[in-house]
Amino acid sequence: MSNPAPRALVVGMGIGGLATAMRLYEIGWEPVIVERAPERRAAGYFIGLFETGRAAAKRMGILDAIGNRTDSTSITYDVRRDGRRRPGMGYGDLPGGPRLILRGDIETALYNTVAPRTEIRYGTTPTALDEHPAGVDVTLHTTTGDDVSPTTERFDLVVDADGLRSTIRRLTFGPDSQFMRPLNHIVAATIMKEPVPGYRPQDGIVLAEPGRSVWTFPFTDHRPGLLFNYRTDNEDAQFRRPPIASLRAAFGPEPTGPVLEHLLQQFEQADDYIFDSAHQIEMDTWHTDRIVLLGDAAWCLTLYSGMGASTAMAGADLLGTLLQRNPNNTPRALREWDQKLRPFMTLQQKSARTEGLTTFVPQSRGDAMMRTAMQKVLATQTGKKVMSALLAKAFKEMSIDIAAV
Repeated sequence: MSNPAPRALVVGMGIGGLATAMRLYEIGWEPVIVERAPERRAAGYFIGLFETGRAAAKRMGILDAIGNRTDSTSITYDVRRDGRRRPGMGYGDLPGGPRLILRGDIETALYNTVAPRTEIRYGTTPTALDEHPAGVDVTLHTTTGDDVSPTTERFDLVVDADGLRSTIRRLTFGPDSQFMRPLNHIVAATIMKEPVPGYRPQDGIVLAEPGRSVWTFPFTDHRPGLLFNYRTDNEDAQFRRPPIASLRAAFGPEPTGPVLEHLLQQFEQADDYIFDSAHQIEMDTWHTDRIVLLGDAAWCLTLYSGMGASTAMAGADLLGTLLQRNPNNTPRALREWDQKLRPFMTLQQKSARTEGLTTFVPQSRGDAMMRTAMQKVLATQTGKKVMSALLAKAFKEMSIDIAAV
């Protein structure tokens, strides 16, 4: 009689969780996904998919299904409050040619592969874990259905992919405050209902000032994304009032002008939005013998890296490969996985805190002046090519296929 397939609990049904479930099934495991939300999430907001993620997606056979929403006719404008504008460099112009997509594009491609062959439990959260040599006994609390009493099940592996404020991380390693490194910035994102008057729907806009910025991200066949960023020395105070009030305070007291006012109104009228503080997760290890953290739960590069989705897929892809190469020795597979990824993620975190953050939000008047000078260079196609070549070295790490072994 053949041995039963090893069981894995995958916590979180985002990109990292779905990609992990897909890879575990492919190598002969039985994954079970639990998701705290009562149903699948909406499509979400802007993502740039760099080569690290594209390589993993291609290997998993989902790259074509993810697609590409980059509009080749788009022009990104650097604008001022008074309405003046000049052509600039948009996110899609960065070296590495990131695909501009929605988070839901990746999740849907993965879900369509995973759902027919994987058990998914919505409205379910782990509340206790007991790890021992034979596995992990997990107590699960479900808030949907007729029976909502807690149950305890045994798994051979627990993969935590439930995001920045991870339940499994708190239960296994300690409180959030022990691992969350604040970047002292607030991010607010939504989808625009109406384009900015005087601009084409396929055009992007960047208004960047010291300590604050707002970006729009155009897509093909979809309304543009909208992203506000601002620096703050008091994160808690930002959440004591409505998000739009905090945004208006952060972008004041100067008159907003026509473009910024329209964008603020778009956020205020949005049906759905994100308003949150930016943090990275810093840990000495991402695993025990049978519990492993992945994606934002483990390293959270933040949107300023542009690599969150890419590293979630790459981390899941590599995890599947190393578990397959270390049958019946999960602890060794997890050690090798951590050792392989850690230098890469450390570099990505550092880049996000420095070049990445400054790309999105000028941190000083000098940064703002440098950005203005760059825009003058970028006003011509020749200038764009020169600047892209100069930036290529800084972005080369986004093209490493870290999951290839």
